[in-house]
Amino acid sequence: MSADLSSNGLAIEFRNVSYSFGAGTELISDLNLQVRRTETLVLLGRSGSGKTTTLKLINALASPTSGEILVEGRPTTQWDPIRLRRGIGYVIQDAGLFPHFTVERNVALVPKIENWPSDRIHKRVTELLQVVGLDANLASRYPRELSGGQRQRVGVARALAADPPILLMDEPFGALDPITRAELQREFLALQKRLEKTVVFVTHDLREALLLGTRIALMEAGKLVAALSPEEFVNSSDPMVKKYLDAFGSLPTNNGTRGLA
Repeated sequence: MSADLSSNGLAIEFRNVSYSFGAGTELISDLNLQVRRTETLVLLGRSGSGKTTTLKLINALASPTSGEILVEGRPTTQWDPIRLRRGIGYVIQDAGLFPHFTVERNVALVPKIENWPSDRIHKRVTELLQVVGLDANLASRYPRELSGGQRQRVGVARALAADPPILLMDEPFGALDPITRAELQREFLALQKRLEKTVVFVTHDLREALLLGTRIALMEAGKLVAALSPEEFVNSSDPMVKKYLDAFGSLPTNNGTRGLA
């Protein structure tokens, strides 16, 4: 997948997308949403709102019942699904590492599939462990020998290994303790500022959404309620947005301002 995204400045676009599962159960309904290149778009919503399904539609782990999704200006139906997925980094909760692979082998997975030379793979793994804040001597360890925060860092390194322009992150910090989670959130902000990837980030945590997101797309029952900047979100008069805001106290945004008194 080329790093040059679509000429209109969009990395991903949903056009009237619906997705039904089983006997007509609609999980996504008439979704129209654009993801600008190099932004972090946060999909926010309660469990069952359609966040993870929306993520899976991007890399063709699910196919829309109607409408179309464009990645780099091409409908996902025109991509070879294997090529599409290899060009998109994917980070899930608790990292999803292969337990019988070492850290180095986990991170090297896609470059190895892509037949990179072994010396280039080793150099890339060493570089990425440093980027995500891990000591190089962890490369020979197995996931069971790491802490939760370390495993999550390895998961991010694996997603970045082939330098994809797009990252999908599905509640990547949700299973971590509050201190480790806060550390990784700060590291993610610094990393994104340096690498400028296009990120679609799923969370149900409003504080996390306001801290990490360039924009926040609030979903409810498979429908998009609003897609707003953090500042617009905390000042919105939309009833569903206000319902989320009322459930939280003082909230930070990613420019350091305070969202609510």
